[in-house]
Amino acid sequence: MPKISKRIVMKVLLGLIAVVSAVLLIYYAPAIIKIMSSMENFRAYIHSTGHWGPIMFILFQILQIVVAPIPGEIVQIAGGYIYGTALGSFYTTVGLILGSAIAFYFTRFIGRDFVSRLLQKQNGKWISFMHDERKFAIFLFIFFVIPGLPKDMLVFVAALTSISSLRFFIILLVARVPWIIGSAMVGSTIQTQQYTIAIVISVIAVVGFVLGYIYKDKLMNIFSKADKTDKTNEVIEINEISEAKEVSTTIKPKTVPAIVKSRDLAPKKG
Repeated sequence: MPKISKRIVMKVLLGLIAVVSAVLLIYYAPAIIKIMSSMENFRAYIHSTGHWGPIMFILFQILQIVVAPIPGEIVQIAGGYIYGTALGSFYTTVGLILGSAIAFYFTRFIGRDFVSRLLQKQNGKWISFMHDERKFAIFLFIFFVIPGLPKDMLVFVAALTSISSLRFFIILLVARVPWIIGSAMVGSTIQTQQYTIAIVISVIAVVGFVLGYIYKDKLMNIFSKADKTDKTNEVIEINEISEAKEVSTTIKPKTVPAIVKSRDLAPKKG
């Protein structure tokens, strides 16, 4: 009887966990929708959990990223509404990192082999785009930094590409944390009834979404050209170094005259 590898066992277990999680989500979906139906309901539920409130809030953020069809901006604004700008941004960022890590590594472990074989067999434009790590990293940054776009699905897509996990999480944090802080600030100002600040930040977000959506292709071209320029400069430097080496090897060193021995300079007798 052939042995079953540990990798296959782990994939089966993770698949079962995914199925059980989906069933539980469907079962508790009405309660989740009721809790998230308004800021006051969400805050009342979080406060009802006592000292577990921050952990429950982080779990909602993880749930929103991994499985639940909840817009991320709602949880981010709720974080500021419940905890203020600083703590709300912190708890939301912690949930963002944990939820993205679960989604990223789960997808990479389960589906990476299949996609790698697909990348080797196919030569389509979208396949080559996913296979180009630098170009895909630029796309991720632009997509993450534009407010209002559905970003969580890209976590699963990124896990199926060749992008390194370190680069992915750096892009994720750099692009998303500023808008997380902005969303928490909106929630905090709504809670304190400082609506002018909330309106200003919301208008900035809407303008950023519109401009980003309109000019996203141009931004891709600009960053791609800059990336190509860097590559060209690297190639030129490498060629100059190689040419210098070739020149140095073709130049022959001058012959050094032999040292005349002292006995050869002595006058001959007779």
